[in-house]
Amino acid sequence: MLTDGFHSIPPGKVAAIVTHLSMSRPKVPPTMPDLPLRHLPRPEVGWYRDLFTRVGALDWLWFSRLRLEPAALEAILRDPLVEVHALELDGRAEGLLELDFRDPAAPELAFFGLTPEVQGRGYGRQMMQAALALAFARDIPQLTIHTCTFDSPVALPFYLRSGFVPVSREVEVVDDPRLTGDIPRDAARQIPVITG
Repeated sequence: MLTDGFHSIPPGKVAAIVTHLSMSRPKVPPTMPDLPLRHLPRPEVGWYRDLFTRVGALDWLWFSRLRLEPAALEAILRDPLVEVHALELDGRAEGLLELDFRDPAAPELAFFGLTPEVQGRGYGRQMMQAALALAFARDIPQLTIHTCTFDSPVALPFYLRSGFVPVSREVEVVDDPRLTGDIPRDAARQIPVITG
């Protein structure tokens, strides 16, 4: 348990505040929007990592899926209880919507986001509507999601507006992924690299 006050983070590490949210049922039953969203039942690891990087790693320091060995990531992506959907515009994937039903007590909207090129056009709201429609078409007790200070500052307010309720908070301390080579050194410039 962290005590009140400041706590030093060693050089080469980064720290984030993670907020966990949950929704037991949408306020309004969601319907599938008319959106160019493609389900990829068995996406290739390289394709997935490219989209994951463009959506979250370069601007927001998403790193978790980039740190996994290819076989470990492939096992997740090929699991029938994990659904990967891509928003496709002009033949290119520009949005990621990933639902994870492996934990029946806490199914998760595991990853959700758009590339910078298509943000601000209303696709996020439509993708969230699609995510809720897909998730709650199943008999699930709730849908969970988490965000952190390594994510876009608009993510948490967006999830709250979408009907998610915050349920817990954690601090995550990890090796800086720009120093481990998981993402480029010049990614997420708003979070300085501290080496010592």
